[in-house]
Amino acid sequence: MAAAPPVYVYSPEYVALCDSLCKVPKRASMVHSLIEAYSLLDQMTIVKPKVASMEEMASFHTDAYLQHLQKVMTVQLRKGSLSMQQLWEEPPSLQPSACWMASARDEASGFCYLNDAVLGILRLRQKFDRVLYIDLDLHHGDGVEDAFSFTSKVMTVSLHKFSPGFFPGTGDVTDVGLGKGRYYSVNVPIQDGIQDEKYYQICETVLKEVYAAFNPDAVVLQLGADTIAGDPMCSFNMTPEGVGKCLKYVLQWELATLILGGGGYNLANTARCWTYLTGVILGRTLCSEIPDHEVPMGCPPASLSQPETSLLTLLSSSLQFFTEYGPDYVLEITPSCRPDRNEPQRIQEILNSIKGNLKHVV
Repeated sequence: MAAAPPVYVYSPEYVALCDSLCKVPKRASMVHSLIEAYSLLDQMTIVKPKVASMEEMASFHTDAYLQHLQKVMTVQLRKGSLSMQQLWEEPPSLQPSACWMASARDEASGFCYLNDAVLGILRLRQKFDRVLYIDLDLHHGDGVEDAFSFTSKVMTVSLHKFSPGFFPGTGDVTDVGLGKGRYYSVNVPIQDGIQDEKYYQICETVLKEVYAAFNPDAVVLQLGADTIAGDPMCSFNMTPEGVGKCLKYVLQWELATLILGGGGYNLANTARCWTYLTGVILGRTLCSEIPDHEVPMGCPPASLSQPETSLLTLLSSSLQFFTEYGPDYVLEITPSCRPDRNEPQRIQEILNSIKGNLKHVV
């Protein structure tokens, strides 16, 4: 029997709400339109996201915090903004526009108000005994790690930049979890300039040890694009091909896998990256030349997200993204000349420490 096609979580309304986020305006439409331009949607099952109930969100967040957010949202709506509504969506499956994973149970953090990654893991835990969370975003996955730091049923693995003054300032190799969750938090601190080959070697080495020690039943994989060369974070020096190799390594486990987006502030490169990774998931080799395309009908730019905007205006609005991929108009991203600050001896020390810690996992 042929394997079921991947599920892609999408609706025009959801994309429009994601587009209104001030940190990444119109990013969701740009990503979706490029995925569509490469004719990848036909190979996936499209599922419309549902609005999460207060009860579902309270499986992690405190009632007082949710009530406060609801109050803030009401005020924002009265002022004519829909930006807060995106927070109430709970994407249940493959969703490149999702992953706001830095927030805690009772506070916002790092542009994140509700931790959809944690909510997704909790949903998976209803069916799967052991869930592995892998965070390949530039920033430490502190919100998810903290949520499960006391349990042995969820292991968190985060590869991230770790440097004085860099947000969130946590995630040293010595951060390993607490209580029953001790040694179930795995942190891989990395310095600026790392490129594909070294990053993949580190990722593969760590994940091989993690898989053998933890034996997960399901995986949640966060693939932030702020590690890619050209991102305004100006830190790592990777390309989608390097992230894609890490994705392939996880997919070859053939486990139930929820794949999320994350950071990524060079919008064109983020769209390139997540489109390429969608191709990896589907086993498709994408042509180098980016197809000419525009925003799908019904996905307005962020500037048209006001409640009073007429439906006719929303449906007729069309914004060309193709020119954003100039001057080369290709899918590939070229690394910069940024020097690699990761010393081989220090990387080996980190890997040895992780291997030693994982020996305690049962």
